[in-house]
Amino acid sequence: MVYPRHVFITEVGPRDGLQMEKQVLSTNQKARLINGLVKAGVSAVQVASFVHPGKVPQMADAEAVIDALSPTDTVEFSALTLNRKGMERACRTPIQWIEVSLSASEEQSLSNSGMSVDEALTETAVMIDLAQREGRKVRGSIQCSFGCVHECEIEVFQVQRLAEKLLNKGVDRLVLADTTGMATPPSVRQNLAAILPMAGDVPVGLHLHDTRGMGLVNLMTALEMGIAHFDTSLGGLGGCPFVVGAAGNIATEDTIHLLNSLNITTGIDNARVASESRKLSRLMRRELPGKMYRLI
Repeated sequence: MVYPRHVFITEVGPRDGLQMEKQVLSTNQKARLINGLVKAGVSAVQVASFVHPGKVPQMADAEAVIDALSPTDTVEFSALTLNRKGMERACRTPIQWIEVSLSASEEQSLSNSGMSVDEALTETAVMIDLAQREGRKVRGSIQCSFGCVHECEIEVFQVQRLAEKLLNKGVDRLVLADTTGMATPPSVRQNLAAILPMAGDVPVGLHLHDTRGMGLVNLMTALEMGIAHFDTSLGGLGGCPFVVGAAGNIATEDTIHLLNSLNITTGIDNARVASESRKLSRLMRRELPGKMYRLI
């Protein structure tokens, strides 16, 4: 089996990992966490989301967190936006990568963004135009690419339709998100087989949740198909405020441990990431879902 020689990890713990936590961290605590991840060699970190603070209180200080980041040309800092207002807020900060996110599920789209899929498509086109005018890089992600608890099944053509729109708008990276953790190796293989030819030179990544314990199995399937971009969260933190029962992302430490066993490099010091997870665990006074952070 031929795998990628190097995998590019985007650490989403400061955003996706923290957004479900009832204990709201201070701006300084978040900045220290992000700096610790950067020192561990993480070269891409999603640091915040520009969403309604009443719905996701943990992200209320998005601007302040970005202002607290140390300037760097070697780390890809990104933030998530779900609507035009969020994009406008993001563009008023110096953040260089901005994610726009659509859902392949009608019900999840309504609960997450308050828009139907078609309405979200129209809004997203405007958002991408704004980001590009401001000279920002755009990550385009498709939520519920592998299924949704609200609907029996998400068909591949539904994901293809959204991917085509995002690619035609010139996104710099395309991410298929398993928001509800329903992906299986066959569905990962089927979706990637349909999307990769469409993407051409645009890198395709996966955002995997571990709700049903299939996260790393699905990652292995994606590696077999040449995927080299993955989102992970330190300690396995994460979830979606708009999806009941959604568990955390695949854990950064567990993912790197697996990749190391396959002689795939990441450039990340796993022990230093684990140290940051242990600090979070003590701060939150509970064990985190990941496994390897306790052992290294």
